Amino acid sequence: MAILVPSRRLTLQLSIILLFAAMARGASGDPPEYTYRTNVNEVRMTFAAMDQNNHGVATLQASDFAIVDKDIIVRNFESFTRSDWTKLEIAIVVDASESVTPRFRREMADVLDLVSQTAGVPDENLSIFSFQGSQPSLLCTGGCRATHAADRLPARRAGGLTPLFDTIVFASNYLAQHSDAHAEKILILFSDGEDTISRTSLSEAIDSSLRTEVQIFAIDLGNSRTYQGTAVLRGLTHATGGRYFPPPSSASEALTMILEGFRATYTVTYRLPSRSSGFHTVQILPTHNVKLQFHSRSGYYFPTRVQ
Repeated sequence: MAILVPSRRLTLQLSIILLFAAMARGASGDPPEYTYRTNVNEVRMTFAAMDQNNHGVATLQASDFAIVDKDIIVRNFESFTRSDWTKLEIAIVVDASESVTPRFRREMADVLDLVSQTAGVPDENLSIFSFQGSQPSLLCTGGCRATHAADRLPARRAGGLTPLFDTIVFASNYLAQHSDAHAEKILILFSDGEDTISRTSLSEAIDSSLRTEVQIFAIDLGNSRTYQGTAVLRGLTHATGGRYFPPPSSASEALTMILEGFRATYTVTYRLPSRSSGFHTVQILPTHNVKLQFHSRSGYYFPTRVQ
């Protein structure tokens, strides 16, 4: 995530909503209203560092990367720290309308074991959502392993109705309301990317995740012919700083990589390089090892008018 931080004399912080640039330009409807505060002078960004094998890099130094903020190269940072990856709030969102099979149910049980035991994430920090029919549903929150939540997943489709975007908004708002203020909020989506009935649009689902600072990780349950669904999943993950896992990715394998990435998550702050209004694209680039890969949101908006 990226956040603009006010002057050190103030204690309040300004959260900047990061938007996926390509989709933001095509979004319809009136933009949401945000409150901005004066004396903004720092940007704070959280990102993950991976090697060429998609393994987390836990030994990153500030000299190993540079930030390009709207064509301005930043190498001098105000602070650089490794994030506490154990403070995770996880929402697993399952597309029950398309891809619930006996094999997938077994993988869901493996996922719950991995989160609750191997990863060390407290069970109370885990919620599972499902969507089939006209609206999303919360299967469990806290104690998901004990209640055998995977067995509650419906085995049949409900007339092909798939409220994917509504469910993302629902789960994102739930995480925002029930998470610790300092926890990283992640949504792990098992879906083919198809939506047939949502009242909200793709851009509105992205906006909701960005407002609530939720990162989306998607495991694609479709096939190579569902290009539109794949594009949706890639858009969701790119916009929010998550990752996309193509088929036939294993649920437990994908989750292992997601959690490993959080073991190599960092937070950096730097002085705002430009006060030009509008969208500031942000890229993180390696300075020494060109095989390093960085995952973060695509930028932030600096307001036209600061109040």
